[in-house]
Amino acid sequence: MRSRPSSFMAQMEDKVDVIVIGAGVAGLAAACALSAKGISLRIFEARDRIGGRIFTLQDPDLDAPIELGAEFIHGRPPEIWNLLREGQIPVTEVDGDSWCFQDGHLSPCDFFSEVDDILDNMDARKPDQSFQNYLQRCCQGASERTKQHALNYITGFNAADPERVSVHWLVRGMEAEEKIDGKHSFRANTGYAGLLEILLARLRHGQVKVETSAVIYNISWNPENVQVKASLAGKPMTLHAQRVLITVPIGVLQAKKAETGAISFQPALPKAKINAIHGIAMGKVIRVVLRFRSRFWREISPQRSPHETLDSMGFLFSQDAWFPTWWTTMPERRPILTGWAPFRSAERLSGQSREFIVSQALHTLGALLNVPGTKLQQLLQAAHLHDWQTDPFSRGVYSYATAEAADAPDVLAAPVENTLFFAGEATDGAHTGTVHGALASGYRAAAQIGAVDKSR
Repeated sequence: MRSRPSSFMAQMEDKVDVIVIGAGVAGLAAACALSAKGISLRIFEARDRIGGRIFTLQDPDLDAPIELGAEFIHGRPPEIWNLLREGQIPVTEVDGDSWCFQDGHLSPCDFFSEVDDILDNMDARKPDQSFQNYLQRCCQGASERTKQHALNYITGFNAADPERVSVHWLVRGMEAEEKIDGKHSFRANTGYAGLLEILLARLRHGQVKVETSAVIYNISWNPENVQVKASLAGKPMTLHAQRVLITVPIGVLQAKKAETGAISFQPALPKAKINAIHGIAMGKVIRVVLRFRSRFWREISPQRSPHETLDSMGFLFSQDAWFPTWWTTMPERRPILTGWAPFRSAERLSGQSREFIVSQALHTLGALLNVPGTKLQQLLQAAHLHDWQTDPFSRGVYSYATAEAADAPDVLAAPVENTLFFAGEATDGAHTGTVHGALASGYRAAAQIGAVDKSR
């Protein structure tokens, strides 16, 4: 019997039931669920690594994870906790004191309950508006300082522009957070890398291959027939499937045709889908993780609290224009401080050199803790960061719905002609911007695809 030519075999290998675009947790979770149903698939990831906006480094000196992307587990979402139990990964609740830098001094933070009052007064039954507009009209008894703290919370926690972010979307997220005990935060002892390993083990068991350095740039489709064009390690490749699941960040879906990572659709997506894509905004953040020779802050006694030290500091909040928020690894006492620069701060820093960002972080930290910059430079052992805004395969950190399109995540999540499917944190309206939202969206999309296959 004559052997078939290799080109024929390549074409046969490229024909699968589903092509999954993106190997973040949404794509990996969906692939695990689809593989378990016996659906053939291939996963393509533009980066040379998996995980998407999960990006964990391992610090060899401390034997500790360094997170450049997602870090916290918000509440007790089953999508994450079930995986961690499966992998027997220990989890630690975030702890520590919150300190504020106000009027030139450090003191214990005392604004949380007042900010909660402002947020609790938001009403999704009223016409939608931006948070900025809401804040200008509500809460007449609240001080300007309290309102500023509320603004800082929205820009910091959601990485959102307060003049754009939807009040309805914020309320929906707060209600969903309450159901999973979202006021408590945790860290996996392995970092989020441990969660990725669990998903990868499932894929290996199902003999599902993840192709990295595979940039998808064109999707031609009609009902139940998709042709995908990609550049795989710099070489052109054409793939065929019945369906495609698109899990790339919303910033990539918004990219213009000539930009790196942009995906074109032929025919174009329906107008409602395009409007939804542009009704979601991508938040901006620069995070810098600094490892020092020692936990020098444990010896600092704030002027207004001379009998206390910062030894148990968990978070440090300020009005600094560059890095207004800092946190430690509490309750683990490691010599690591993370600086968080959201929204306008990120816009100032994004695209700058690594040296500039680290220098600015040290300058801010020195001013807040009253430590000379030369001493911080001497104490610094390592600095880690990743500019998600200039990363062509993310174009921001995580998403939020604008006041003009609070339902955009739900519209984005809807399939097109049972052929194009969408997942990723931007498609989960209740838990947008979270790892568990991304996981849930992957499982939801897999169920949508499975339901179509079952009905055929």
